[in-house]
Amino acid sequence: MSRIHLFKTTFLCVIGAGLAGLVAAAEWPQWRGPHRDGAVSSFAAPKVWPENPKQVWRTTVGEGHSSPLVSGDRVYLHTRQGENETVMCLELKTGKLLWQDRYPAEYTMNPAARSHGKGPKSTPILNQGRLYTLGISGILSCYEAATGRRFWQKSFGQRFKDTSPLYGTAMSPLIDQGVLVVHVGGHDQGALLALDAASGQEKWSWSGDGPGYASPVVLEVEGTRQIVTQTQQNIVGLSATDGRLLWKIPFTTEYVQNIVTPLVYRQWVIVSGLGKGVKALRIVRQENGWYAQEVWSNPDVSMYMNSPVLKEQLLFGLSHRNKGQFFCLDANTGKVLWTSPGRQGDNAAMLRAGDWLISLTNEAQLIVGKAGPDKFQVWKQYSIADSPTWAHPVLVGSQVLIKDLSTLTLWSF
Repeated sequence: MSRIHLFKTTFLCVIGAGLAGLVAAAEWPQWRGPHRDGAVSSFAAPKVWPENPKQVWRTTVGEGHSSPLVSGDRVYLHTRQGENETVMCLELKTGKLLWQDRYPAEYTMNPAARSHGKGPKSTPILNQGRLYTLGISGILSCYEAATGRRFWQKSFGQRFKDTSPLYGTAMSPLIDQGVLVVHVGGHDQGALLALDAASGQEKWSWSGDGPGYASPVVLEVEGTRQIVTQTQQNIVGLSATDGRLLWKIPFTTEYVQNIVTPLVYRQWVIVSGLGKGVKALRIVRQENGWYAQEVWSNPDVSMYMNSPVLKEQLLFGLSHRNKGQFFCLDANTGKVLWTSPGRQGDNAAMLRAGDWLISLTNEAQLIVGKAGPDKFQVWKQYSIADSPTWAHPVLVGSQVLIKDLSTLTLWSF
């Protein structure tokens, strides 16, 4: 091989690797990111945080709390426009609409949840070139991500009296090894379903409890893959292979609001709920079956809608106590390492990017802090929208996508 040819080959490989890195850096395919844990590996934090971020673009997209997804140079979003649920794809660089699909989705709100609107609340998922959405009334759809062509759509009105829980469907679908997992049905009657992600054909179901509002995660212990989630009245672990119930612990919150997505740490599951404190459960197999053993429990902090993040052995979250209070626990022991002043808000969608904690409160405050064990450190705080922000932010390179009441905005730091 000549030196010139070798140089060209090396140069192209380097460029290709760089482009691949850029594409990989722009992958946010599901609820809470690639691993469903709020961890961001690709964020390019500025050397100096600006006084204000720069707005790159802003576009009206519709209402709802569903979080945007990013794949390469595209953004995907599920919203409501009038009495239709709308699925759309935008160009990341410009916000230009690339494709859109609508379908009717009438929904009557529970009066207790009227301020949250008619959804959708569930975040879609991208997998193998397909996009899956779950509407507030339980309508499940599968699209070709490139074109918006709808492959299939399912509703469950003939199977269940109610097709969504009391305050609307909020769980975000999971895909594990080609299997799509969703919790469908309504209060006191529902099923955790596993469907072939390509065809939508049902593979197994578990009908032991109605759906909660939390989203499932995958835990593997001793070679057994488990689907772990909060249901209406329990925390459960099901076999990912056939849906068998492996273990269950009763878990009920005031006003039937099991919301917090479990967080996997070691072979433990960290859980919380309104008024329930924070607990770590070790999942173990014994001769007569599987068990969830409590490792530690801390009643002093407790999560309501916030789902926590980890940095090594440090656990960060927002407690609903004191009208919203950030905290840091030692994930090995449950010991409180610090708490912030109170009155931080009803909810904070949290991300951990390296040493940075980035939290978006429902009052449109983007709080940038250090993910350290010593104290609550706020580096910068930005007012990022003019309306409530319940959807999770998405970090892309040195930019952040923010979905507020009805618009989506790309900001640059």
